[in-house]
Amino acid sequence: MRVLITGASGQLGHDLLAAFAGDEVVGLTRADLDVASEPAVVAAVRDHAPELVVHAAAYTRVDACESDCHEAWRVNALGSWWVARACALAGAAMVYVSTDYVFDGLAGRPYTEFDRTNPQSMYGRSKEAGEQLVRQALPEHYIVRTSWLQGVHGANFVKTMLRLGRERGALSVVDDQTGCPTFASELAPAIRRLAVTGRHGTYHVTNSGHCTWFELARAVFDEAGLAVELAPTDTASYAAPAPRPAFSVLDNLLTGLIGLEPLPEWQFSLKRLVSELGDG
Repeated sequence: MRVLITGASGQLGHDLLAAFAGDEVVGLTRADLDVASEPAVVAAVRDHAPELVVHAAAYTRVDACESDCHEAWRVNALGSWWVARACALAGAAMVYVSTDYVFDGLAGRPYTEFDRTNPQSMYGRSKEAGEQLVRQALPEHYIVRTSWLQGVHGANFVKTMLRLGRERGALSVVDDQTGCPTFASELAPAIRRLAVTGRHGTYHVTNSGHCTWFELARAVFDEAGLAVELAPTDTASYAAPAPRPAFSVLDNLLTGLIGLEPLPEWQFSLKRLVSELGDG
């Protein structure tokens, strides 16, 4: 299978390249391709002639999206539209990586693929707009919603906690946001397994289980053997620019219904990641 991956230098992009290593794969970084330029996107898809485009490029700085909303719309909405349109012209299928932030977090239960979206942040709105545009432009799409992404590459919560835990003796972490930590090294192969099914649609793909950020931080320090005085705080005290959903756990309902294996419990995957990161 000929595969083109956008955002190839990002946290997920590195692992996508590894997951598709047995295919004829090309990865394009942000420096290689501005996804918000329609002529550039059309040319890239035309020249590489992929059967599948995995669109992992995104503007993911959640708080920055609030003040830089133009860039959020440009990359997450418009860029995704251009990729979908280019795929339609080239006869290629597309994977669009989306987020739990398309939900408002008020349901009090895990969200299935069939629940109504209601994003509260600019990041969530721009990613949800990308979903709509992909659906409109390209029937042969896989929209993959995931959450709380962690991995060896790029910036993420686990790496931040390890750094701060080694620098400080005490930390406060939000304990009133609950979600599913998901690990890029397992999400990427799951995306490949989904993309070869031919069953186009919208899917939730996360590791199993859920926790709060505080619980995840405590697990990180336990796995790393770091003695850190950890205190819970609330979202209001943290005063982040972008609103976060309080309970954005995703139910991987549809992947289970079509027979795909669930990803491991997040604690198992965290153990492996902390080991891989070592003394960082």
